[in-house]
Amino acid sequence: MTSVTVFDPAMCCSTGVCGPQVEPHLARFEADLRWLSTQGAQVTRHNLGQEPGAFAGNDLVRTILQAGGEQALPVILLDGRLRWTGTYPTRDELAATLAKPATTEVPAGDAACCAPADQDAGGGCCAPASTGPATLEISPAGPAGGCC
Repeated sequence: MTSVTVFDPAMCCSTGVCGPQVEPHLARFEADLRWLSTQGAQVTRHNLGQEPGAFAGNDLVRTILQAGGEQALPVILLDGRLRWTGTYPTRDELAATLAKPATTEVPAGDAACCAPADQDAGGGCCAPASTGPATLEISPAGPAGGCC
């Protein structure tokens, strides 16, 4: 099984897909990671703001941060080896890691995640903040009051 480990810059929640102004590239990347997990990859995310120990505990990531600072983030490892740094890959690039064609369809239930209507309803779309790696299971309702 392919493993993908993402070391994200500090964000308000585990995915960065929350708050009143969602950055489109973060929403796209979260959807792409969810797709990747449906293709059999094991995906783990670490947020510098919530899990600094994960960054300090990984020699490669620590070295990259010491050399390039936070501008080097995200750092993305594929099976424990450096694959991307400083940018989020596209779905096509992620698909290439599995040698599978990328699809553009969104799994059921994902289309409304982080839509403004969900946020206006007092929901939010992020998983609750945790001290462990982020999971890819995101409730459209989210925690009361959002994640930030």
